[in-house]
This record gives sequence, structure tokens and C-alpha cells, in this order.
Amino acid sequence: MSGSPRERLAQLGLELPPVPAPVADYVPAVRTGSYVYTSGQLPFVDGVLATTGVVGDQPVDVTPAEAAALARRCALNAVAAVASVVDLDDVVRVVKVTGFVASAPGFGGQPVVLNGASELLGQVFGEAGRHARSAVGVAALPLGAPVEVEIVVEVR
Repeated sequence: MSGSPRERLAQLGLELPPVPAPVADYVPAVRTGSYVYTSGQLPFVDGVLATTGVVGDQPVDVTPAEAAALARRCALNAVAAVASVVDLDDVVRVVKVTGFVASAPGFGGQPVVLNGASELLGQVFGEAGRHARSAVGVAALPLGAPVEVEIVVEVR
């Protein structure tokens, strides 16, 4: 893929969604100096949480493959949050991604789930989308979401 981040989104058949409204007292994204930090983004689609539950290998609420698709949606929402404070063409690189996975006991596939987010960021920003990352398993997330993703980007 080539072109600007918005052109790459179009090539993927994606549009930036409206920035999901915060579920508490915070803002979706903040710019400070040369960085934009997003709040944790849940897999909202059209203002509604796509699904709820925990992720695991055994029959649970959400499979790892489904969770990876949800992490991709979280990343798209995070890109929309970035775009709410800067032009996407001003993104120099994605610096850090932190992802949280509501995990069933014994589930250790958080990195595979977070690949959904990482792959989208690479597709949208190309080489500048390669980033450091943490994938963390947790007992529960806000509103019962299976996945939450936050990103830090460097900007011009």
C-alpha cells in the first residue's frame, strides 16, 4: 500500500469512525509537545460495544481470532482519536501500543490478540506504524469489553 494514512485507510475499505465518547471523566486524546497519547479505546462500532466477555482458548465468550478483530477495531478508534487532535499526515511514527485483554484463567495468547491492532497500524502508517508494544492480560475491562488499546504517536 502507498499514499497518505487516509489514502491507505481508503485502500483498506475503512473510514475513520467518529471518536467514541469517553465513558468517564477524560478526553480521547491529548497532544503534548511532539506526542499524542490516546486514552484506552474499546471496540465500539457505531457507538455500541461490539461484544463483551473474556478471551480464551477454551469455549469462552470470545475466541482469540475474534479478539484480534476487536483489537483491530480498537486501533482504528485510536487512530480516529489521534486524528481528532492532529492531521494524520503529521504522524511521524507510532511509538508505543499498549493492549489489554480480558483473559480467561490460563489464557496466554494476548500477543496474538494484539497483533490485530499492530497489523492495522502497520497497514495505515507503513514502516512508521512499527512500534514497541505491551500485551497485558487482565481480569476485566470497562463495560465488559474483551480488548482495550491505547497508542502513543510522535507528530511533526
